[in-house]
Amino acid sequence: MKIKTSINVVVASAVFWMALMGAACAANNPVPGWDPNAFRDQSTLQIMTIGPEEGEHWSRLWLAVIDGQLYVRLGDRAYGRIQKNTAGLYVKVKIGDNEFDKVRAEAAPEMADKVAAAMADKYWMDILVRHESHPMTARLVAEPTPSPAPAK
Repeated sequence: MKIKTSINVVVASAVFWMALMGAACAANNPVPGWDPNAFRDQSTLQIMTIGPEEGEHWSRLWLAVIDGQLYVRLGDRAYGRIQKNTAGLYVKVKIGDNEFDKVRAEAAPEMADKVAAAMADKYWMDILVRHESHPMTARLVAEPTPSPAPAK
């Protein structure tokens, strides 16, 4: 009987700690589905910018995940679209089966060499692409989308 009670206590404690850790992870990630480490094996993502004249435009980009952060390297055209984006530094991102409405594309020039090396390791075509201009290396950071106000 004493062994059965001890096993129940151990199992209950394990379940409690797993639930607590799950809640802690959820608290650290306020955007459901945003997990850069889970995107590591994706080959591309798409970002949507909104141009003042052309409207919405989706660009397909290679990605790299370094230290749990998602990075892209922007060529001249994609960088130009970011500069003219009417939503500022916010873009919409499609990656895998996920779509994120509010993602900040923040300049990360200090990561340019690391991102370039990660892309060279990941993409065989980078042997050609690395010689093109890449005026911006960006870290993509998802932000929660505000919930609509309840109707009165």
